[in-house]
Amino acid sequence: MTADLRGFYPEIEPYETGFLDVGDGHSVYFERVGTRGAKPAVFLHGGPGGGIGPTQRRLFDPHLYDVILFDQRGCGKSTPNASIEANTTWHLVADIERLREMMGVEQWLVFGGSWGSTLALAYAETHPQRVSQLVLRGIYTLTRAELDWYYQFGVSEMFPDKWERFQAPIPQEERHEMMAAYRRRLTGDDRDEQVRAALAWSTWEGETITLLPNPDYSGGFGEPDYALAFARIENHFFVHAGWLEEGQLLRDAVKLKDIPGVIIHGRYDMPCPAKYAWMLHKAWPKAEFHLIEGAGHAYLEPGILDQLIRATDRFAGKN
Repeated sequence: MTADLRGFYPEIEPYETGFLDVGDGHSVYFERVGTRGAKPAVFLHGGPGGGIGPTQRRLFDPHLYDVILFDQRGCGKSTPNASIEANTTWHLVADIERLREMMGVEQWLVFGGSWGSTLALAYAETHPQRVSQLVLRGIYTLTRAELDWYYQFGVSEMFPDKWERFQAPIPQEERHEMMAAYRRRLTGDDRDEQVRAALAWSTWEGETITLLPNPDYSGGFGEPDYALAFARIENHFFVHAGWLEEGQLLRDAVKLKDIPGVIIHGRYDMPCPAKYAWMLHKAWPKAEFHLIEGAGHAYLEPGILDQLIRATDRFAGKN
């Protein structure tokens, strides 16, 4: 069976890169990959604050797709780095529209995983007429229950050793509200304390997103510059519940009713419980649903990657 699993397309360099001034002092880095004028698509990375990388370019057949990948506000190569000013879900939804207009297309396939699935849903529910198809992985609807599960009580029961390290920068008396306690440190004036908190926050995520430990994947989360942007932006978004009403993304899933899509989720996804992927499946029956056994959260888990590649192939008309 393993031999039949689909894997990444070969390594590829962008045929165009640049920066788009999106206002509010932000400049967003983007790259285009594939064949100019082929099927348009946009890739939405996770985090928030994660940034894009070369491997993500390889999720699409380069002969059949023209893909924009971009670093969302404040992360990756976008500037100013680690900025949380004028940086909300709705700023990012507007940025996606600016990129679509820059590309000069009426519709495009929207691909998002983890936080990228959250952003993809927010965008598609705001601009359904602009979305030809949706490919979603690691569904996160950003409800209070989901946030508490990962940052307060839930995943802590599965990874007590790693949870202890996550708690370490926070005094006992502040641990009843871990996100708020981290925010005070990530936005404070003490640079050393910012970095310590960022590394602990980022490492917690890096070490809990794969089914089995994968130092090659999680190691990048311990790089200080990456961790600072990742932790500051992610915490900023999550403390504010993504500027979404409670349950909004599932409530408004009816707006996706005419959009073909695929939902791909690992059975043992720790950050994003499978329950919410199942609920999205029920609210959006037009989408195919794949619950991948023996998989965690990361897109490079073999069963998840297989379904992602099959989805992008199929939506490009490739069997």
